[in-house]
Amino acid sequence: MPPTSKATYVIERLRQEIIQGIIRPGELLRQADLARRYGVSPTPVREALRLLEAEGTISYVPHRGASVTELNPNHVKDLYQLRAAVEGLATRLAVERMSDETLQHIRVLHERLATTREGDDPRKLSAWNQEFHLAICQAASPVVTSHASILWRMFPTEATLWRLPYRDSLVAQHRAVVDAMVDRDPSRAEASMAEHVLAAGAYRQRDLEAQ
Repeated sequence: MPPTSKATYVIERLRQEIIQGIIRPGELLRQADLARRYGVSPTPVREALRLLEAEGTISYVPHRGASVTELNPNHVKDLYQLRAAVEGLATRLAVERMSDETLQHIRVLHERLATTREGDDPRKLSAWNQEFHLAICQAASPVVTSHASILWRMFPTEATLWRLPYRDSLVAQHRAVVDAMVDRDPSRAEASMAEHVLAAGAYRQRDLEAQ
């Protein structure tokens, strides 16, 4: 049953289905189809699409309409540079503000990823990876978390880097971030996170170029 704000309900459903890969990049979003699918009128669907366009999740193409924004090398580069800046700052602030309990929680999230096995579902690891990154942002501030969350929504869970050959490198980069946080070194933590995000961006671009 949709909540009071039907536009918010539609946004949440669309975001969830984009992240899960149910709605894929480049797929057309027809207002009438979405209205029937979510049990609402076209008006909240139009409002939801307008808001999602403003944050970059969807794009309008002339003579085609709205579609989920497709990833291309330039788009990926911009997104990861933004993530490096936002999450680097988040990690610095987290070191300066976090409690011992919060630090322990972040360490637990890291160890969960570090002890995964070869047969584990990459989509599950992708979700865990997002939880790790956003936990650090949440230790910094709600403002930073809000901005980071928008950037994370650009990548569906199925478009994960948490598979071979990248997984070991990603774990090692996370470990460098966590070690700096444990040492309560904000500058090193910020640099380690920024380096990790930019490395992940390079992996993502490599995948796109190979397609």
